[in-house]
This record gives sequence, structure tokens and C-alpha cells, in this order.
Amino acid sequence: MPTEAASILLIGYGNPGRLDDGLGPAFAAAVAKMCIDGVTVDSNYQLQVEDAADIARHDVVIFADAHVSCPDPFVFHRIEPAAEASFTSHSISPPSLLAMARDLFSARTQGYVLGIRGHEFDEFDERLSSKARINLDSALAFVEPVLRNRAFEVSANDSGAACACGSVL
Repeated sequence: MPTEAASILLIGYGNPGRLDDGLGPAFAAAVAKMCIDGVTVDSNYQLQVEDAADIARHDVVIFADAHVSCPDPFVFHRIEPAAEASFTSHSISPPSLLAMARDLFSARTQGYVLGIRGHEFDEFDERLSSKARINLDSALAFVEPVLRNRAFEVSANDSGAACACGSVL
């Protein structure tokens, strides 16, 4: 379990030009404004193999993205490193990045996924739906004390999120 001095990387990813797919970057931007000591925030359209080096330099990583089918408002759960048989530079999963950080850099980074339920993805516009905005606010209210108190395991267990409800985008 991470100590109070644990360094945390939060990666919010998704495409802000596809409505609720922008939940990850919107979440990252809001967390960055919180200015929490020991928390590094990054945002991008997608996860990249280069992220493994950044992950390896932290004790904890949280991957935040839009979720297409989980119950409102979000899911939060721990993940384990899992190497994929193959991947491309355009599609890599959080467990694969953890495995790369472990295998290439001997990292023991703990990983968590925060999937924020989105509702509108089929149009091109740089806004969040009203339902997604409510879910984003709930996820932010949830994560701030988690980050400040470094209470990852307890929060993952209390969120009731086994994440068997579909896929993160």
C-alpha cells in the first residue's frame, strides 16, 4: 500500500472532439487545478508505449477515461500488469503499460482505472453531455480525498466497482 509520500501519476486520455470521449482529458485538467502535492497529471488522446517510462517513475498510476457502459457515475478499481500478445502504437491497455513498466524498468507501480460513464460519442463536438458532466463532477468529488489521503485500496474496494460492466473507450 502506498505511503503518504507516494508519488502519483494520473493519465487522462480520450478525444475531446468526440463529445463524452473527452471525459479523461477533462478529468485530468480538473485534477491538475487541485494542485495536490506529489500528483503529476498528464493528458493525451490515447495511451502510448512511451507512457511506461513515466509510469515507472511513480508509485501509483491512475488511468482515467470515458466508459461506454458502466453504471453511472463511474467505476474505480485496481489493475494488475498483464502483457498483451501483441499491440500497436495506436492501441495499448493500462495493464499492458504496467507490464511494460515492470519488465523494462523494474517498476512496482500500483495501477488503477477510473472509468467515467459517458453517454454521447457519435458526434463531433468539443463538449460533454449534461449526464457526463454530472458523472465527471462525481468522479472528481470521489478522487480528491483519495489523492490527498493516498487511500487507493480502500477507495477501490468501497466504490463497488468490479468493472465487469463493459469497456473503457
